[in-house]
Amino acid sequence: MRLAIITTHPIQYYAPVFKLLAQQAEVKVFYTWGEASIEKHDPGFDKTIKWDINLLDGYDYQWLQNTSGDPGSHHFNGIVNPTIIADIEAWKPDTVLVYGWAYKSHLNVMRYFKNKIPVLFRGDSTLLDEKPGLKNAIRSIYLKWVYNTVDYALYTGINNKAYFKKYGLRDDQLIFAPHAVDNDRFADPKEKEAAKLKRLFGLDADSIVILFAGKLEVKKNPALLLKAFTNLGATNTHLLIVGNGVLKDDLKQQAMSNPNIHFMDFKNQTYMPIIYQACDIFCLPSKGPGETWGLAVNEAMACSKVVLVSDKAGCAADLVKPNQNGMVFTAGSVKDISEKLAYLVNKGKTELAQMGKDSKIIIEDWNLINQANAIVNYKNGRNQ
Repeated sequence: MRLAIITTHPIQYYAPVFKLLAQQAEVKVFYTWGEASIEKHDPGFDKTIKWDINLLDGYDYQWLQNTSGDPGSHHFNGIVNPTIIADIEAWKPDTVLVYGWAYKSHLNVMRYFKNKIPVLFRGDSTLLDEKPGLKNAIRSIYLKWVYNTVDYALYTGINNKAYFKKYGLRDDQLIFAPHAVDNDRFADPKEKEAAKLKRLFGLDADSIVILFAGKLEVKKNPALLLKAFTNLGATNTHLLIVGNGVLKDDLKQQAMSNPNIHFMDFKNQTYMPIIYQACDIFCLPSKGPGETWGLAVNEAMACSKVVLVSDKAGCAADLVKPNQNGMVFTAGSVKDISEKLAYLVNKGKTELAQMGKDSKIIIEDWNLINQANAIVNYKNGRNQ
């Protein structure tokens, strides 16, 4: 297999997969945003992000020239690569894998290579935010046209598979390639560091810690979790909110009078396992639109944590087993999240720890090796 991979920029969730793929096939990654994407301003975190793990090691790659007047992955015309077809053809792949179609150059690649070599596609969109109406009907026609250029789609989970089927892909074109993180990196014990972090906030070993970690933006809806925690009123239970974003000042103002609510600024990749391991319950309260999966849930589960997830997160249908390793609540409902948060907290640390062990077991098969194997063996992995 000689695989050309088309993606915008190095991402901590995909780079380890490319490294694994390069151990089984000839791989070259074409980064379409260009080299400037190494240090980019992330509007969700409201700061420039440079990851502290190596995202370019172990595989061949090429930075493409991006001539967009407003370069970036935030809009269709942010990725414009005049030489992309020539660059790919010069490498002579026998298969092309495209991550995301909603960029001018990516869609051009899919259209050009259709019926020339197999076109594989990776995206994690769902139907969770769709609403009936004329706009959706027109979008449906367009998406069927887009996905007609795809030979095989690598779906992430249940909700993503339903999306691909709605827009014209057949069962024999669908290959399960689980959405995954580096489970081993997150599971590596950081007990001393986690205990130190808890002491930093004055938390004792018996405290139950509820964690939100991510972008402090409307889509993630951390304010809902803050309200639910306030309703909880438990004395030895704490809420830790980690991240940056446009909502940070408002959240701090809402939490000002509560000594059991704590904030930390954005932390880079190498520190995140410590943060997860310091908590008992991880909550993803997203209301969308666009919470296509929620890989932070994978990270928390790899750290053996209970997860409380809204039904607008794409991962909920696959990863959360109610009463076994967590709960799913109705997005936007203060009542539902409050009741389920109280239910989990009332179980106490010992039972929460046991539920967290179930999280670890559930997430074991959702790993990068299985994702890479699904890509390499795509011809044998249809209709799983």
